Amino acid sequence: MSEQDKNKVKSFLLSLQARICIALETADGGAPFAEDAWQREQGGGGVSRVLADGALFEQAGVNFSHVTGDALPASASAHRPELAGRRFEAMGVSLVVHPRNPYVPTSHANVRFFVAEKDGEAPIWWFGGGFDLTPYYGFDEDCVHWHSVARDLCAPFGADTYPKYKAWCDEYFYLKHRAEPRGVGGLFFDDLNAPGFEASFAFMRAVGEGYLEAYLPIVQRRRSMAWGERERQFQLYRRGRYVEFNLVWDRGTLFGLQSGGRTESILMSMPPLVRWQYGHQNEPDSPEARLTEHYLTARDWV
Repeated sequence: MSEQDKNKVKSFLLSLQARICIALETADGGAPFAEDAWQREQGGGGVSRVLADGALFEQAGVNFSHVTGDALPASASAHRPELAGRRFEAMGVSLVVHPRNPYVPTSHANVRFFVAEKDGEAPIWWFGGGFDLTPYYGFDEDCVHWHSVARDLCAPFGADTYPKYKAWCDEYFYLKHRAEPRGVGGLFFDDLNAPGFEASFAFMRAVGEGYLEAYLPIVQRRRSMAWGERERQFQLYRRGRYVEFNLVWDRGTLFGLQSGGRTESILMSMPPLVRWQYGHQNEPDSPEARLTEHYLTARDWV
């Protein structure tokens, strides 16, 4: 793996972070992103950008990180024993947007590149990432648009690409302890290194660049919908599921914490306000019940 290839990926990721921040800041119109550059003692660093208390977004975080190390955490080596004894580099952009209006869904996107090297041996590398949507009050047209963008960006990479990564997303963003999906899915891919570096990198770029095309039209469609205390309390309750997934099941969160990553940046995905309620039950035939009955099921939207 050449340094030139690594630098190409890093340059794209930094550019992607900047472009997404500009677009989200423009859409919000009420607050700027604050930038926080940081260094990691074990190697590498990153730039965290957070928009807080905006007119549209209660909190939006867009994080770039490029971390290096002489050895992976024991949990990662146990999962991938071929990585043991190799130095590694991991770089990526990860973002989560938590809107204020309950009718505007939360969104998440991530694109990343990993390489593990050892003198005298071929490098082990792959790309990963995806994006997914978590509504509190669902709309069929939003789900169709979200998945149509995902399908269309996958089309140049083969007819089986969208069905494969859509299904992987449904499987990955699933709260096993609740027996329910986190949201309406999208795309998820990992361990991508075939048919080669350029093609894999091209797909990662397509996913990263497709996020705004998928999300911003939904934001504009829902941002002016009127809402009240009922919708707000349901939003805060459902945000609890987001926290549960990230802390219990998300591999990226686990890898970041176990590899000595910057905790403040790793946990920027958490919503600023959230609540839990013991034994919550939705009213029958309510908009809140429709979320779980109609939207939080694995289905083909396109």
